[in-house]
Amino acid sequence: MATLDDVKVCLGETLQLGDRVHNFDPATPLFGSIPELDSMAVVALITAIEEHFDIVVDDDDISAETFETVGSLCRFVEHKRAS
Repeated sequence: MATLDDVKVCLGETLQLGDRVHNFDPATPLFGSIPELDSMAVVALITAIEEHFDIVVDDDDISAETFETVGSLCRFVEHKRAS
């Protein structure tokens, strides 16, 4: 799944996670589980995702569920790319 790998790249680069990101899978919890992912990092991550995937993320699109797991973030990106 290219989206999973691409999302992991965005997470790793934006949050400076190093090799830890290689162990991430769709069930890996994000917000509240990764100390680097605070509210300011969410903004940076959204910007990185917009640039990487050439999508626009509106304020109304963002919810806690979006950043619950790597898989939920991937599904969000796939949904935005399809619309």
